[in-house]
Amino acid sequence: MTYITTIELDLAKTVFQVHGADKDGRPVLRRKLRRGQVLGFFAGISSCRVGLEACGSAHYWARELQALDHDVCLIPPQYVKPFVKTNKNDACDAEAICEALLRPTMHFAPIKSAEQQSVLVLHQARELLVRQRTMLINALRGHCAEFGLISAQGASKVTDLIHIIHDREDTRLPDLAREALGLLVEQLTTVRAQVKALEARLLAWHRLNEASRRLETIPGVGVITATALVATIGDGSQFHSGRQLSAWLGLVPRQPSSGGKTRLGRISKRGDGYIRRLLVHGARTVLRWRRARPETGTGWTDQLLVRRPTNVVLVAMANKTARVAWALLRHQRDYQAVSA
Repeated sequence: MTYITTIELDLAKTVFQVHGADKDGRPVLRRKLRRGQVLGFFAGISSCRVGLEACGSAHYWARELQALDHDVCLIPPQYVKPFVKTNKNDACDAEAICEALLRPTMHFAPIKSAEQQSVLVLHQARELLVRQRTMLINALRGHCAEFGLISAQGASKVTDLIHIIHDREDTRLPDLAREALGLLVEQLTTVRAQVKALEARLLAWHRLNEASRRLETIPGVGVITATALVATIGDGSQFHSGRQLSAWLGLVPRQPSSGGKTRLGRISKRGDGYIRRLLVHGARTVLRWRRARPETGTGWTDQLLVRRPTNVVLVAMANKTARVAWALLRHQRDYQAVSA
């Protein structure tokens, strides 16, 4: 009797493709499952290793399969693609996941808990609302500019335009335009309140999480960045070093090296762009503060500014912050300030 040792599941919305292999990697099972049949199928087989592509809904299915006593591995999609042999379809994708799962040097993604995903949903919802807030402010500025109404730069300065829109005695704005812009103002007020509500939820979670509070002590890391880091990487055990975390965030140079010659290019920009952006913005804040309040002596940042442009220094500072964050999470240490 042939025993299935590994099963690869190609995820989808409705129809899932299953590919089973024995201990030698030979395919012994190929089958399609409807969404409602997946858990019943895996509940009826003995514990084995299950490979999933780390895509949408993968963390949910991984938790469900773990509850059925299966060993679940999430493989990043870029590591699966090279093993697709012919045309792309669900069966070929499932077989490619099988080939990738059997590689001894394969890297796997950690499975996020429901709490981690919930915090990330807060971040994603806030990010969407912030973009909508920016769009509304730009729309108000653009429409009012058509009537010669200009306000100073900055999101807070749009209040001057809002006062004009609400002032019906101001004849510079026609009534027809005032009615349309009033709807945009109402939507802007709603979005601002929703952003504040989400930030309050993130702050409440941050205060209850020790790891997040520990990260907040790092210069350039606030509540938003700290909660995003903890919800995304957990305790950082999936990374062997701080540099591996910064490489995953895309904060290290690309290497088009060949023939024994090392060539370093621009940063790779791989991995999580949201956290990378937060770290760079945090570094920008720290640099602005240092320039406003220069310290006695010359630190690492000041020496680097002499030799490199400002944006390069910001990326280097973000890289260093990521490494420090990994050290605090992995070793559960408190931040100790050093000259930077």
